[in-house]
Amino acid sequence: MNNDQNQSTYDAIIGGAGPVGLFLACELALAKCSVLVLEKAKNPHSPLKQLPFGIRGLSAPTIEALYRRGLLQELEVHKRLKYPHQNAGQGPRRQVGHFAGIPFHDGDVDTSQWINRLPSSTDTGLLSEMEELESVLARRAEALGVEIKCGVAITDFQQSAEGVIVQPDEQSFQSKWLVGCDGARSVVRKAGGFEFAGTEPEFTGYSTKVDIADASMLRPGRNVTTRGMYLQSQPGYMVIQDFDGGAFHHSEKPSTLAHVQEVLRRISNTDVTIDALHIATTWTDRARQATTYRNGRVLLAGDAAHIHSPLGGQGLNLGLGDAMNLGWKLAATIREEGPVGLVG
Repeated sequence: MNNDQNQSTYDAIIGGAGPVGLFLACELALAKCSVLVLEKAKNPHSPLKQLPFGIRGLSAPTIEALYRRGLLQELEVHKRLKYPHQNAGQGPRRQVGHFAGIPFHDGDVDTSQWINRLPSSTDTGLLSEMEELESVLARRAEALGVEIKCGVAITDFQQSAEGVIVQPDEQSFQSKWLVGCDGARSVVRKAGGFEFAGTEPEFTGYSTKVDIADASMLRPGRNVTTRGMYLQSQPGYMVIQDFDGGAFHHSEKPSTLAHVQEVLRRISNTDVTIDALHIATTWTDRARQATTYRNGRVLLAGDAAHIHSPLGGQGLNLGLGDAMNLGWKLAATIREEGPVGLVG
C-alpha cells in the first residue's frame, strides 16, 4: 500500500490504516484534500482480521454510509455468511440484534426515531470482516490519491498554530492537521496530552483457535455460566470471558495452551482437553473516552478516542461514524468553506 508520491506539506496526516483511518482518508480525499496515512505495521494482514476472528456486524448507519460512497457493492463476505437474525421468527419478540451480547427485540425498537434514514433498500445489518473492510477502503483511498505508508510508526510530533510536524524514525512529514486513528493504545493520544477517562475492566477476554479433543463436551453458541462466558462460533474457534478484573490481560503473560485450557475448563465446568493452541489473543471490557477530541491541530477518532468491550462490533461502527462526521467538517475547515468549526 505504498505510494512514492512525496510532498512537503499535507492537508492532513492520519495515524493508523485501520478502517477508521482509511475511511477518514477517503472522505478528505473526496474533498480534494491531500492526505498521508502512516501505519506502524509493515504487513497489514493478520489472522485476527480474517474470519472468524475478524467478523464484524455492520449497523444501519454504517451500511448507509458505505452505500452513499458506492462501497457497499464491493463487500462480498456477507453474501456467503448467514446473518444470524435474518431468518428469525416474526413478532415483537423477534431478536434483531444485540449490544455486547445483550439481545434486543423488534418490539423494543422505536423506528419513529429513524427520521434520517435513506430512502434506499439497504439492510439494517450485515456481516463483514476487518480485512475485507480495510482492503476495500485502502483501494478506494489510493484511487483517490491518498498516500499510504506501512511500517512507519508515529512516535512523536510537534505542533504549532499553523500545523504539525511528525517525525517517525528518521523521516519528517508536515501537515496542517494530525488525526489519531491509531487504536486503543494510541500514540497520538498519549503524545498529544489527551485525558483518557473511564473505568477499569471486569474481565479478560480470549479469542482463540484451538484443537479440542472432544468438542461435543462444549455447547455451540454463546454460553453464560456462573464463572464467565464461552462462545463457540464454529468448531475450534473459541471466545472466552473470565471475570478476573482484567488481571491476566494486564499481566501481559503469554496465553499458553495450559492456561487457556485451565480457563476454559473452569468457565465451562467441564474436563475438556485442548490438543493444540494455534492462535490466542486477549482483550478486556475497560471503558474509556477522551475528554476532548481536539487539542490544537491534533484530533482523535475511533478507538483512539473511545474504547469498550469489542463484543458486538460497536467500536467499529462508532469509529466509522466518527470518520464520516469528522471528514466533511475537517475538509471544510481545511478549505475554509462555510462557518464550520472543529470543537473538542
